[in-house]
Amino acid sequence: MKRRLIAAIGVAGMLVSIAACGSGDDGGKDNKKAGADGYKGQTLTVWAMDGSTPDTWQKDVTAAFEKKTGAKLKIEIQQWNGIQQKLTTALSEENPPDVFEVGNTQTPAYAKTGGLADLSDLKSSVGADWAESMNKSAVSDGKQYAAPWFVVNRVVIYNKKIWADAGIKDTPKTRDEFYKDLQTIGKKTDAEPIYLPGQNWYHFVGLTIGEGAELVKKDGDKYVSNLGDPKVAAAMETYKKFQALSKAPKDKDEATPQQAEVFAKGKTGSFIGMGWESALAIKANPKIEKEIGYFTVPGVSADKPEGVFLGGSNLAVAAGSKKQDLAKEFLKLALSDKFEGQLAKEGGVIPNKEALQSNLKGNAAAEAAAPAAAGGGTTPLIPEWAPVENAPNPIKTYMTAVLKGKSPAAAAKQVEAEFNKRLSQKQ
Repeated sequence: MKRRLIAAIGVAGMLVSIAACGSGDDGGKDNKKAGADGYKGQTLTVWAMDGSTPDTWQKDVTAAFEKKTGAKLKIEIQQWNGIQQKLTTALSEENPPDVFEVGNTQTPAYAKTGGLADLSDLKSSVGADWAESMNKSAVSDGKQYAAPWFVVNRVVIYNKKIWADAGIKDTPKTRDEFYKDLQTIGKKTDAEPIYLPGQNWYHFVGLTIGEGAELVKKDGDKYVSNLGDPKVAAAMETYKKFQALSKAPKDKDEATPQQAEVFAKGKTGSFIGMGWESALAIKANPKIEKEIGYFTVPGVSADKPEGVFLGGSNLAVAAGSKKQDLAKEFLKLALSDKFEGQLAKEGGVIPNKEALQSNLKGNAAAEAAAPAAAGGGTTPLIPEWAPVENAPNPIKTYMTAVLKGKSPAAAAKQVEAEFNKRLSQKQ
C-alpha cells in the first residue's frame, strides 16, 4: 500500500500515521506565545509514516508553520514496522511526542490510557463543521481527544469494456440495479461478474454499518459479540447474495490472492476495493489501465450509498507534551481548509469537511469514494476491539460458515466463545 503506487494513477487509499516527538532541546521553555515570534527557538518534531504525506504538502505546511510561530518544524519519516510499540513507548517517556497521527480505530485505546490531551478548545475553534462520521473516532467518553484528519473507503472498481460488452450503458445507482447488472454480465459475457472472496470482511463491516448494526454489545460491564443480531444477519445475507455471483474462494480474503491481480487478467467485471488497488492491477497488466472505471458502492436507494468502512487517521496531542500550545498551532494549520484541501487534492484522501471534497475533482477513485463517507463508519471504537482482528479473525470464520451453508444465527453461535474471549483480553 505504498503511495508511490497510488501516485502512478493519481488515486489514494492507504491509512497513514504520524507521530510527533519533542526534540528535547527546549522542553523546559515557557510555552506561552508573545506575538509572531513567541515560539522562536523551539522545534516541533513530526514523525511522518513512509509514504504518508505528499512532499509539496510537507514543504508548504512547514513554511507556513515557521512563518506563523517563529518555531521550527521537523518532519521525520518513520517505517511502519514496529510503529505502534515505538509510539506507545514514546508517550510513556519524559519527553513524549507533541503531535502525532493515530489510526482512527486505534484512538480510543490511546485515549483510555490517558496519553492524549483534551482538544475540546480546538474543536470549538476550527472543528465546528468536521464531518460527524469522521469525528466519532476522535471522541472518547464525551471528550475530544483527537482531531479527524482524513479517511479513505472502498469503491466498485470495474472493467468498462466488459460492462459495455454486456450492453450496460450506465453505472448502477441502487443495490438492486448493481445486482441486476452483474447478472447481465454473467448472462451476456464470458466474464466473472464480480470477484468477491468470502472473507472480504471490511466490505462486510460496511454492510453492517448500512444496516445500522453493531458488531458488539454491552453485557454488564463488558463487551460481547453481537453477531447474532438480525441486522448483522441481514448484512451477511446481502454479502452472500453477491458472493454467489463470484468464483472467488469462500474461505479466503481479498489478498489471497490479491484481488487486483485477478482483475488485471481482464476476465472480471468488477471488484470492491480501495482506489489504490487499481494501481496493483495496472502494474500486473498495464494494458488494463484504459478499461478501469470506478463508482460508489450502491445502497438500497439512489440517494444513500452503501455503508462503508472508513479507514483513516486522526491527529492528537500528547497529554504529557510540554509544547501543547505550539502543538495546537500546528494543528490549526494542518487542519485548516487550505491544507486539508491541499492534502485531499495531492493525496486523493477524503478531507474532514464535506465542503472540501471539491478538491478531489479529477481523481476518479476519490470522487467515487467521497459520497459514501458521510454514511460510513468503523469497527467498534473500543480499546477491547484490537484482539478481535488477529488471525484467525472470528468474523472471517463467521462469514465463511454462512457462505458454506450455515444460518447466520448458527454461524454467530459457532464463533461466539472465541469472539468474547478476545474482547476480554487484557490490553
